[in-house]
Amino acid sequence: MLDLGISKFVALLQFLLALAGCSMGSVDYTSRIAQDGHVALSSRARVEDGVARFECRTSDSGWCHYTLYPEACHLRRDCALAPLRRFAVARGETRQFAGVRDFTPCVAIDTQPLGPDCKPIAGERAQR
Repeated sequence: MLDLGISKFVALLQFLLALAGCSMGSVDYTSRIAQDGHVALSSRARVEDGVARFECRTSDSGWCHYTLYPEACHLRRDCALAPLRRFAVARGETRQFAGVRDFTPCVAIDTQPLGPDCKPIAGERAQR
């Protein structure tokens, strides 16, 4: 419950700073998976002023499955840090979180667990 309160406080503070003309900058991530010349998944994530917004533009499965790892794990298979979040967004929908920052997003069409290098984790099966 404390985390939710802190996230709301951070979001409010960032909103007030934005109203005052202060911006903390933004970062964009795009993910695209093509299979046989067909775009099977297209996703965009944008972090601006402490709010991360995830948009599932296209997905053959109807879902974009996100795993967010700490930025320190960026594409490192040997990173032992746990994911910050795992969630799914329906095709054509968006989801946002306040206070989420310094992460590397990995996106997949299915629920197969992804490692910090954004590749499927060998030996682990997807959970439904």
